[in-house]
Amino acid sequence: MHNSFFPSSIDEVSKNIEYILDDILTLVDSESYSTDLAQLDETIELVKTIFSQRLGKPDALKRFKSKTHGDAMLFRYDGKSSSTENPEVVTFIGHYDTVWPTGTIKNWGPRDFTDEAGRRVLSGPGIFDMKTGVVESIWVAKLLRELDDYPTIQFLINGDEELGSPFSRSIIEDVASKSDSVLVFEASEQGQIKTARKGVGLITITATGIESHAGLDPTKGASAISALLEIGLQVNRLANLEKGTTVNIGLLSGGSGTNVVAGKATAKIDIRIEDPAERDRLDQALDSITWQDSRVKISIDRDWNRPPMVFTPQSQQLFARIEEAGKKLGKEVVHTAVGGASDANYVSALGVPVICGVGAFGGGAHARHEFIYPDELPYGIALLVETFK
Repeated sequence: MHNSFFPSSIDEVSKNIEYILDDILTLVDSESYSTDLAQLDETIELVKTIFSQRLGKPDALKRFKSKTHGDAMLFRYDGKSSSTENPEVVTFIGHYDTVWPTGTIKNWGPRDFTDEAGRRVLSGPGIFDMKTGVVESIWVAKLLRELDDYPTIQFLINGDEELGSPFSRSIIEDVASKSDSVLVFEASEQGQIKTARKGVGLITITATGIESHAGLDPTKGASAISALLEIGLQVNRLANLEKGTTVNIGLLSGGSGTNVVAGKATAKIDIRIEDPAERDRLDQALDSITWQDSRVKISIDRDWNRPPMVFTPQSQQLFARIEEAGKKLGKEVVHTAVGGASDANYVSALGVPVICGVGAFGGGAHARHEFIYPDELPYGIALLVETFK
C-alpha cells in the first residue's frame, strides 16, 4: 500500500469528527487553571487517558513533576520507514493549562450553538487556547500511524505555558534540540499559521526616594515618583517600530499621599522585539538611564521571558512542506507574524525548524467568548498528515 492522503481524505477525517469533538469537549470540561495544582493533576491524567485511547501505549513515557506548577509529560511513538533505519523525529508541543479560574465553566454560557452566519460554534474556557490543539495533535498522529511509513512522533504537553513556562522551558529546549522539526499546536490566527512571534521582556523599575512633608519640608524629600516619570519618558523613546520593537509602561504605582514626597514608586513595562539583536540595545539603553536627583536609588529587574520566534531558513523549509501539503489538498496555506509569544519562541532560539499556530480555527483567546469552528478541524488535521506522511 502506497502512502496517499488526497483531498478526499479530508472526508475520511470527517468520519471521525464526533470522536474528535468528544475528546475536545471532555478536555475542556476538565478545568485546568494555571495555578490550581489539583485540577492540573486531574487534567494531565485525562490527557494521558486520551492518548492511550487513541494511540495505544507509547513506546516511551516520561512525566516531569513539579511542586509549584503543572507537570509536563513526554510521549514518544516510534516511527516506521521503508527507506531508512532512522525515521524523521517530529515533536508536537501543546499546553493543557488555561487562564480561567476553576469554576468558570459553570457560568460560561452557550457551549454549542449556531452563529449569525449559520455556522456551528463550540465555546468554552481553554477550547481555543489551546485544548483543541492538543486533541488535533493526537489525531494527526493517529492517522499518520495508519499509513505504511510515518515519522517518530514525540508529544510534549506542559501545564505552565500561560505563566511563561518557567518550569517546562528547559524540558522544551532539551526535547526540541533532539528533534528534526517541531510543531506547536497553538491556535491559528484566523486560519493563518504563525511563523514568527515577538520576544517578550518584562521590566520592573523600582525607585526608592526619601519621604518628607510636601508643604513643610519639600526640599528634604527626594521624590521616587518624579525620578520614575523622568525614566519613563526615556524608556518610551526606546521603541523602534521599524524594527518591530514596542514599549508599553502598563503599570505605575507609588507614593503614600498627596502631601508626602514619594518614598517609593514602581513601573512595570512590557517590551516586545522581533529582532534578537534588539535585546542587547535595550539592555545597554536601560543601563544608561539617568535622572536628576541622585538621592533617589533606581533598580531595574529584567525578565526576558521569551526570545523572538524568527522565521529562519530552516523554519521556512518546514513551512514549504506544509504549503505543498495545502496545495495537494486544494487550499492555499497562509502564514503570518504575531506579537504574542508561545513555547515556539524557545524552540526557535535553538535553531530548530519550528512552526506555530497549527491548531484551532476560531477566536477569543483569553476572552469570555473563546470559541472554535468545528468544521475547520478535518482540513487542519489532514493538512499535517499530508505534511509528514
